[in-house]
Amino acid sequence: MLLDTINSPADLGPLSYDELDELSQEIRTLIVQTVARQAGHLGSNLGVVELTLALHRVFDSPHDRILWDTGHLAYAHKLVTGRVHEFAFLREAGGMSGYPSRAESEHDWVENSHASTIVSYAHGMSMAEEARLEQLAHRPAEGVGDDDPRRRRIVAVIGDGALTGGMAYEALNNLGHSGQRAIIVLNDNGRSYAPTVSRLSGSVSRLRVDPRYVRQRRKVEHLIREVPVVGQHLAWGLQGARAGLREMLEPPVFFETLGVRYTGPFNGHDIEALERAFANAAEYDGPIVVHVLTTKGKGYPPAEEDEEACLHDTGVFDPALGPQRRASERPSYTGAFTEAIVKEGDLRPELVAITAAMPGSTGLLPFQERFPDRFVDVGIAEQHAVTAAAGMAMGGLRPVVAVYSTFLSRAFDQTNLDVGLHGQPVVLCLDRAGITGPNGASHHGVLDMVLLSKVPGMTIFAPSSYQELQGMLHDALDLCDGPAAIRWPGGAAPIVGEHEVGHGLRARKVREGDDVCLVGVGKLLDACVGAADLLAADGIEATVWDPRLVKPLDPELIDDAARFAAVVTAEDGLRLGGAGTALADALAQRATVGGPNPVVRTLGVPDAYVPQGKPDDILADLGLDATGIASSVHAVLAR
Repeated sequence: MLLDTINSPADLGPLSYDELDELSQEIRTLIVQTVARQAGHLGSNLGVVELTLALHRVFDSPHDRILWDTGHLAYAHKLVTGRVHEFAFLREAGGMSGYPSRAESEHDWVENSHASTIVSYAHGMSMAEEARLEQLAHRPAEGVGDDDPRRRRIVAVIGDGALTGGMAYEALNNLGHSGQRAIIVLNDNGRSYAPTVSRLSGSVSRLRVDPRYVRQRRKVEHLIREVPVVGQHLAWGLQGARAGLREMLEPPVFFETLGVRYTGPFNGHDIEALERAFANAAEYDGPIVVHVLTTKGKGYPPAEEDEEACLHDTGVFDPALGPQRRASERPSYTGAFTEAIVKEGDLRPELVAITAAMPGSTGLLPFQERFPDRFVDVGIAEQHAVTAAAGMAMGGLRPVVAVYSTFLSRAFDQTNLDVGLHGQPVVLCLDRAGITGPNGASHHGVLDMVLLSKVPGMTIFAPSSYQELQGMLHDALDLCDGPAAIRWPGGAAPIVGEHEVGHGLRARKVREGDDVCLVGVGKLLDACVGAADLLAADGIEATVWDPRLVKPLDPELIDDAARFAAVVTAEDGLRLGGAGTALADALAQRATVGGPNPVVRTLGVPDAYVPQGKPDDILADLGLDATGIASSVHAVLAR
């Protein structure tokens, strides 16, 4: 296989275009086979294979810096930068990250798995490069390391929806204003926002950036200016004629109004054409966007035929068949939300559902199909989603914002000041909360309880079962006249009996015992029940509470916990500042007025970036399974 001979980007240089086509197919085959076994991002990676090869043939990585936004586009990049053998362990604990990783390779600059940020990185790196070259100009260069006199080209690949995020436009605005040299590759796969650039004339744009054309144009302008008396006036006339020609042959270009030159669109699967485009762009003395058209899922029929997401990401599957929908899948928390919000939509004509580019992943597609006029997908713009929801609530609507927990952190300011400060009844529905597993540190949803519990007036629900989530959505809409949040984990949801479902804004006592009090938040209720069983075998009887609400805590729960000498709380969010901290504070306040002062052990996620792995394995390593919780109880009681 050709791929076996590629140990670094330099090995791509000698290959013919026929060999590069063969290599592209080998890369696609390996990506499909690996993702089929390991799960991960598929369609997005299949679409940028030729783009990746062209970038690495034109630019000298790692001297030149190739940056990826979002990082899930980087599988082919990993394969051509010497990581073919490690690719077999993609997304495993201790294995290769599903995103660029500075710890893995000198070719990875930004560990970027959240979208719309890469142009900002590029702007900053470009400024730093100009400063470095300026310093070199004033002292002898040694030709190595930071003293290398060659200019580093800064290349940022953005797309796959990332250009719908406001941060990308903020960065483009500043980049254009500064005039810093950076190449922005717009990977337009039909899933990105590019309403202006998709209508541009490719031939005129390519001509305007071609160095031969630019040099000739400058030469003509110089000669014209040398004409006695009227030279400058003729030059002005030439500029006006050129501007008029541009307006006649191509629409106003959004990027160029920001001071960023535009060229394209180019066929993103034609390596030779891409190389010419990138080489030309590299000679431009300023910021430039190279618009590239790619096909998401390219080369794998099941991905190309997936109309919803082109198999953007997927679980384990048979590569010969592609991912199959299984009617027998276990009930999930997301499925519970889907069923509940459609039901609430039938009952409440004022209900509006909002998501940030994830209608399928958050379970809103059935709602969209049933109530298309009450569904809003804002793109990758979580900040806008939350503030728009505040505006909707001010106008009498009942907005429900469905996002992943990890992505809500991008809109905390809006949650706090636009929703919270105004006391608006916006319901935040946070999927994939807690430890999420193989996507690693950037995707663990461990901040939401800490952040949202600091918003005055916020009500936070944490369901422990399928039925609890459904009841909590109804209660959030029915009982909360201010902001509310419901946070749940990914994966299967327990189905419980009616007697195991709480109601309203009350906690639920699950088990009665006299020796220790266990409080299990959301998903970790099951672990606390399991710990109680283990403790009972050792003669220790535990009371177990399902708090149901992280904020406000039920006074009955606080009163009952106060009668124990020891209380142990467990949550799949940051240990400090979450539910356990709130309970410990409430018990400490009681003690200041003469009440009992139990010892409180708060179990949760440490203040660290938790690496990838299987969720249950990570929780066990953190002491958040039944065995770990029981062990913590023994330690507390032994004091």
